[in-house]
Amino acid sequence: MNVLLLGDAQARSLGLPVEAVRLFLTAVGTLLAASAVSVAGLLGFVGLIVPHSARLLVGGDNRLLIPASALLGAGVVTCCDTVARLIFAPVELPVGIIMGALGAPFFLYLLRRKGDRV
Repeated sequence: MNVLLLGDAQARSLGLPVEAVRLFLTAVGTLLAASAVSVAGLLGFVGLIVPHSARLLVGGDNRLLIPASALLGAGVVTCCDTVARLIFAPVELPVGIIMGALGAPFFLYLLRRKGDRV
């Protein structure tokens, strides 16, 4: 994936079959997302917030970014689930509500930051 970041022409010149690798990575990403949703339910903010947060923490190198995203995602969901169970105990809130409360301000931050760079 780091080779793909160099651009299509550069990746091809290094011998990477760009279209095949993109198709494979898209298929793997789709299967991973589908399996996560089927097991855990729709917690879309985890898949959107955590990689951006991990990129801010460890940088853009995919060798570090992917494991950091996995660990940070597990930590975020665990913390949000704990908060959802404790905030109105004995009634449990859906963890998606807590994730949404975290996700919306973070997306606004990302949009604001991206708008500043343009």
